[in-house]
Amino acid sequence: MKRTGIFHHEVLSDRTWDIIADKLRNLTQIVKDLSEKYPNVMLYEEVPIDKRLLLKVHTKEMLETVKHYHNYEAGIRVADGCVKAAEKIWTGEIDNAFLTLTCCHHAGPDYAWGGCTVSGAGPMVVYMREKYDIRRFAIIDTDSHHGDGTRALFLNDKDILHVCFCSSNRIEGDGYKVDVDVGFNTTDDEYMNKVFENFWPRARDFKPDFIFHILGHDCARGDYGDRGLSWDFFPRIVREVKKLADEICNGRYIVGLGGGSRSDIAEYITPTIVKILAEIEDSQ
Repeated sequence: MKRTGIFHHEVLSDRTWDIIADKLRNLTQIVKDLSEKYPNVMLYEEVPIDKRLLLKVHTKEMLETVKHYHNYEAGIRVADGCVKAAEKIWTGEIDNAFLTLTCCHHAGPDYAWGGCTVSGAGPMVVYMREKYDIRRFAIIDTDSHHGDGTRALFLNDKDILHVCFCSSNRIEGDGYKVDVDVGFNTTDDEYMNKVFENFWPRARDFKPDFIFHILGHDCARGDYGDRGLSWDFFPRIVREVKKLADEICNGRYIVGLGGGSRSDIAEYITPTIVKILAEIEDSQ
């Protein structure tokens, strides 16, 4: 079995947020139950991230603006979760991690929109580079919408692979910044095949130290970014990316929920994803 860390704060469940609404309303109890039932699942409470770290990826003016956004309290905790997850994996305290929210991919150096306030990936990369000299991160974004903020932060960073499955086909930057049009009214198999074709060979060639996965379930049938995917697709892709992480970066895999406003979907996929990461059989 793997040691899996869950990163969460009860404020994420206690409030209704812009765009994602109250989809996390029952997640506090769900992740608490998982950590109490399975000894290899650890629950960590997120705290507000150090503003000094945010200033290394965002402008001062941008932070002054977003601190007034409704989602700010969520964003600064999500960013802390990203940083702490990477550190605890690297130091061997846990093997992989699940974040109950990674709504940060629309936060760029000097702007944020779409329910995002601050980046999680940006501070994570800066922190790990400065403290541990860990440089190479493969970011896979399977939210329904383009991760423009993440792209803007890392466009010319040769040590970041960013593959975003969205609505256009494009390769830019140093060739490791890739957009893939997955279309609408797709199927689970069609989408997964595009992930295999476009992320697998690039990630193997890139040889990252970590894989960071923004898992938006907004592309599920019935959610606001509906692309035709079933609810079971999301545990499926986590299982496959975990296999890839085990193969190419010693299992160092961080995955968290991105966009999506349906609480029933979040509650359906979260326990299964955690069990996949922790290698817990359903009978346990």
